[in-house]
Amino acid sequence: MEILSTAFNWFSKRRMHQIEHFMTHPIDVQQNLFKDLISSAKNTEWGKKYDYQSINNIEQFADRVPISTYEDLSPYIERMMKGEQNILWSSKISEFSKSSGTTNQRSKFIPVSKEALEDCHYKAGKDLISIYLDNHPNTKIMFGKSLGIGGTYQKNDLNNESILGDVSAIIMKNLPFWAEFMRAPEIKVALMDEWESKIELIAGTTIDKNITSIAGVPTWTLILIERILEMTGKKTLIEVWPNLEVFWHGAVAFGPYRKTFKKLIGKDDINFTDVYNASEGFFGIQDTTNDDEFLLLLDYGVYYEFIPMDEFDKEKAEVIQLADVEIGKNYALLITTNAGLWRYQIGDTIRFTSKFPYRIKISGRTKHFINAFGEEVVIENAEAAIKAACAITNAEVRNFTAAPVYLEQGGKKGGHEWAIEFKHTPNNKDLFIQTLDETLRKVNSDYDAKRYKDIAIITPVVHFLEPRSFYNWMKKRGKLGGQNKVPRLANHREYLESLLSSI
Repeated sequence: MEILSTAFNWFSKRRMHQIEHFMTHPIDVQQNLFKDLISSAKNTEWGKKYDYQSINNIEQFADRVPISTYEDLSPYIERMMKGEQNILWSSKISEFSKSSGTTNQRSKFIPVSKEALEDCHYKAGKDLISIYLDNHPNTKIMFGKSLGIGGTYQKNDLNNESILGDVSAIIMKNLPFWAEFMRAPEIKVALMDEWESKIELIAGTTIDKNITSIAGVPTWTLILIERILEMTGKKTLIEVWPNLEVFWHGAVAFGPYRKTFKKLIGKDDINFTDVYNASEGFFGIQDTTNDDEFLLLLDYGVYYEFIPMDEFDKEKAEVIQLADVEIGKNYALLITTNAGLWRYQIGDTIRFTSKFPYRIKISGRTKHFINAFGEEVVIENAEAAIKAACAITNAEVRNFTAAPVYLEQGGKKGGHEWAIEFKHTPNNKDLFIQTLDETLRKVNSDYDAKRYKDIAIITPVVHFLEPRSFYNWMKKRGKLGGQNKVPRLANHREYLESLLSSI
């Protein structure tokens, strides 16, 4: 471990200089990356279709290459899954990250190239540690193991020479030996496909390890921690792993979970670091210790473009480049990647908090919002409201989802209906609802206008759910573990009614 720690400290210092370079020269770095992507794909089927050979600048690229959704690219991806190569990307594609997405029930299969693994996903893992070492020079995390809950993978029925799996499973399956040495549990346990048995084995095989860091999705990690505490009879996780320093988390906003994790871990100075990653790539890391912003990662094989949200639904939406973004404005994110996703709508909305360096916050999803009455409530609004309501009523939330109550239902006024599961139920349910509503009015002027004198929206309805309600619902839908996330907001009632009917 001493040799490994010394080697990584050397690498970390070298990498921090490279990170500082893209922080201070962001436009140059992105322009050079763009040229490399175009050059690499010029002889692919896609590259020939849009004559990448003659593309010399981003203006030509934007004029010639259409904005793509998954549905647009899926015919190409399906051919790749059957074994065809050199379609969207030049190097061999034999792994596909399976994602249910968060906009429908249909699975998506995202191509994962060797370049995407090395220059994006693995680079992110190394950068996460490098940034942590830079922020915490006296850390001892390298002298223990990192606990990670992997997803699952399987052979591709369309082509036995390729595999399908959660992006975490594909990453773990291809880990270099030194990284595998540093993690727990053993790979065959981490990649088990039966979620409940996996939790039991992860808990049982790691309680005697020197775990110094944890990486995972908060909702599923919470279940693992509770099982470990049940199994050991301990009150806090620090009693099980006294050298635990940091929880690296992503996929869902951490604000509603912070209080619960601090209590379960039982260490006041535990570090929390947020990451912004998806099946399509790794886009941001929280690089400072005093905020929840992400440093936009600009040398990861991903070229970024942005659609202002007030342009998003237009037939000819304006698309702008990194140099032209405005702080505080909401944008839909477009990515072009080193796995063959071209001007791809990932479905996230972000807003910039600073330039030079470029830092962002995730503000929501392009299809995950409630806008039944012109209120335009996004996930960022909902999470702020939940956090405020929990704080004032001493509550701790596990999961939530919300949907509109349409005007035509029962001839009543419209509104919002929430289903919320708690670890600790609010000490005053009426105050919780009141604070939820008042906070939404503070953070969203459109919602406030519609709530004025109940003109269009009345006070929200909140269902206070029993423990494990979301878990049982996700299990019933076959969505336990891995990359599966509870849909927070929807402009329809499908998720909410399915959840309520399962209770």
